[in-house]
Amino acid sequence: MEKIVFILIGVIIIFIIIYRKKSGENVYKFVANSIGNAYNKYAPYSFKEVREKVKELGQEYTVKQYTLQITVFAAASAILTYLYFYNIIVSVIYAILSILIVPYLTYLRCKRVYSEFIFEQVQVYATNTIMEFATTQSFVKAIEGVYNSGVLEDPFKSDVKVMIDMAYENGTVEQSIEYLNNKYDYYVIKNMHQLFLQITNEGSRDAGQSLENMSQDIDMLVEGVYRDRIDRATFHRKFLQFGIMLYLMVMLVQFLLGVDSYINMLSNILVNLLLHAIIIVNTFFILNGEKYYNENVGAE
Repeated sequence: MEKIVFILIGVIIIFIIIYRKKSGENVYKFVANSIGNAYNKYAPYSFKEVREKVKELGQEYTVKQYTLQITVFAAASAILTYLYFYNIIVSVIYAILSILIVPYLTYLRCKRVYSEFIFEQVQVYATNTIMEFATTQSFVKAIEGVYNSGVLEDPFKSDVKVMIDMAYENGTVEQSIEYLNNKYDYYVIKNMHQLFLQITNEGSRDAGQSLENMSQDIDMLVEGVYRDRIDRATFHRKFLQFGIMLYLMVMLVQFLLGVDSYINMLSNILVNLLLHAIIIVNTFFILNGEKYYNENVGAE
């Protein structure tokens, strides 16, 4: 009977690990892409400033929402682990550990909200600069017009102001462009700046058409990003549902063996170690999925 338990639990662990490595490639390629870290793009801003911006946007959780989240995590963890080990002390330990995950999830969620906000600012900046340039035929005047129009918000607005000041101080736009390119590593910004540099320094008989093409590229990018967000939200729900099912697969073992036989098996230390391994591996799997969903926002 013990051999059956080892085999069944071992199969569950192998299944979780294989899914974590392979299924993401088939469903959404989240494992292969999870190494991408969108936060590196916004390294100049501390997480404290990021969270303050999330609060300003009205997307920070309230105390009541955090309390509910902590309560659900602790209760679900306690109940689940009790059904694994039938030990109150172990359940309490896991309940406390599950609460410690909440700050990490808050960290990921705030970064996602902030990165989505920054991308929207990039899109607004690029679109409006192209329209302003079509009228002024001057890159500096164009970004001044965008800055003064009030469509930008901090911190992006402040960086555009620095860019304008640098242009007047240096008498050229090269350093200003390099500054913003380095601050916001989006190819839509780099391509637009390169086009403006070419028009400014070399002239272009077909500048209007080039700007129109650039504007269409931006529209296509924005459409793709918002479509990606919808797909990602759908995948995220299914991913969490599957993760919960993985936790509950041990219930299948109890159903096959009977609860009494399963409880008797818990006296074996190897069985306990395997059960702990299932919880740790599956939790790590879910947290990696959460990291992918919140960090890789599909902006590029």
